[in-house]
Amino acid sequence: MKKGLITLVLAVVAAIAVSPVCFLLAGMLMDNQELTECLAPVFSDGEGFVRWHIIPRYPTLQNLVELLLDAPEFFQMFWNSVKITVCILGGQLVFGMTAAWGLARYQFRGKKVVYMLFIVLMMMPFQVTMLSEYLVLDSLRLMDTLSAVILPGIFSTFPVFIMYRFFCSIPKSIIEAARIDGAGEFRIFLSMGLPLGSAGILSSLVLSFLECWNMIERPMLFLKSKELWPLSLFLPQIKAGRAGFAFCASLMAVLPAIFVFLSGQDYLEQGIASAAAKE
Repeated sequence: MKKGLITLVLAVVAAIAVSPVCFLLAGMLMDNQELTECLAPVFSDGEGFVRWHIIPRYPTLQNLVELLLDAPEFFQMFWNSVKITVCILGGQLVFGMTAAWGLARYQFRGKKVVYMLFIVLMMMPFQVTMLSEYLVLDSLRLMDTLSAVILPGIFSTFPVFIMYRFFCSIPKSIIEAARIDGAGEFRIFLSMGLPLGSAGILSSLVLSFLECWNMIERPMLFLKSKELWPLSLFLPQIKAGRAGFAFCASLMAVLPAIFVFLSGQDYLEQGIASAAAKE
């Protein structure tokens, strides 16, 4: 009885969690007339309640065809998002991993101060560092370029914090045994640090991907040319009269994030379990 009740509660919670995606699917398959009827309170004076059909009365692929064949700006912004995300994740792999390894495995003067500085910077919202980032990027003449969005993301402290915890969990005895066998520091990092800390590295990449793919504030501030905008800025530009097109574009925008999350779900679980395990 208790197990069945728990299963029922979890099923209800899961249904609520996936309901937005179901609404997107239904809205994508509705024609403009049906959407106008369902969303009339939104488009008119705001009186009454929105009605919604889980199964469209007259399903159509018109919105999908319009998005794929008549919206070149969608694909341009999609590839802008790909460029920004891939460059940021690649930079975080190069700089974030090495910074986390150095903080986790080496002792040096001021280490605690440096680590606390990372924590403070990680906790600061973008609104606090917005002006300083703007002034630095403007002095480097990077405003209105993709580098203005990529460069601050590469040096984000969030991945360093995550990978640091996993590198710290590697037993010191393994590192010392490798040094006794004659392995250099770089060889230890490649042969031991990366494999043993892979759960933390992949966990940070998955979380960073979700953050970068849905980034809004930084591109909105640093990118003035519309041809440089990422996909996250495409949806707010869609007018209310194109609700079906907006539903379709929203679904296509969220699919990569869902795919990456499902692909990295096991690594996230391994990372949580590894963080909880004691040496």
